[in-house]
Amino acid sequence: MFNKASKGSLFPYTIWIALFVIAPIVLIVYYSMLDLNGNFTLNNYQTFFSSVYLKMTLTSFWYAFLITLFTLLFAYPTAFLLTKTKHKHLWLMLIIIPSWINLLLKTYAFIGIFGLYGPINAFLEVFGLDAQQVLFTDFSFIFVSVYIFIPFMIIPIFNSLDKLNPTLVYAARDLGASSFTTFRRVIFPLTIDGVKSGIQVTFIPALSLFMITRLIAGNKVITLGTAIEQQFLVSQNWGMGSTIAVFLIIIMVIIMLLTGQKKGGRAQ
Repeated sequence: MFNKASKGSLFPYTIWIALFVIAPIVLIVYYSMLDLNGNFTLNNYQTFFSSVYLKMTLTSFWYAFLITLFTLLFAYPTAFLLTKTKHKHLWLMLIIIPSWINLLLKTYAFIGIFGLYGPINAFLEVFGLDAQQVLFTDFSFIFVSVYIFIPFMIIPIFNSLDKLNPTLVYAARDLGASSFTTFRRVIFPLTIDGVKSGIQVTFIPALSLFMITRLIAGNKVITLGTAIEQQFLVSQNWGMGSTIAVFLIIIMVIIMLLTGQKKGGRAQ
């Protein structure tokens, strides 16, 4: 009876995964083997391994790495300070709320902020400095990306820090460990799962950014996400766009395996 009930309860989830996870991936793989005329070919995969797309892949990894690194550098201290505040969940909610705003609206807001007639250049002019073209630069692209992803990095780190047993920290300090040693040997290792989760939800989406590259970076930054958009919407080459998407999925799976939480351990 229990086994039948378990199988019945899993049936809706199985259908959901089959329709909205497996089926789309199968379609992407199928279209990746078609040329512009709908004929079967493997030339798309050969083209992906050309110097142009390999360089684009390395560029995507580099920008995703920078975005994830800066997001982590800002998110970890912020999450740590939040756990020390009196109304920590209220402050956490205030950090999360901006993520509810439409991404396109936030991107356009930064276009105004970084523009030649925006508040940043207005501030520079107060000190007699010339207006600077902040928009359409690597700095603006990384800054906006970090701003967008930082709540998603803070949440898992905050949860890990909030669940940390404070007696372990007290014990380390009582044994003579400095604040830095306590952080390096106790706090950070015990919250590494939160860091890994934060890296997953930051690095993986950062690989496939395309709207921010268009509006903030002015197409000066070309990522795999930008290439997919270009192939599907501009070139109408669904085969090549699907091929890039296949490799993007493979890369995402590898990253998830590398940053996944390992369960189990030694018997007590």
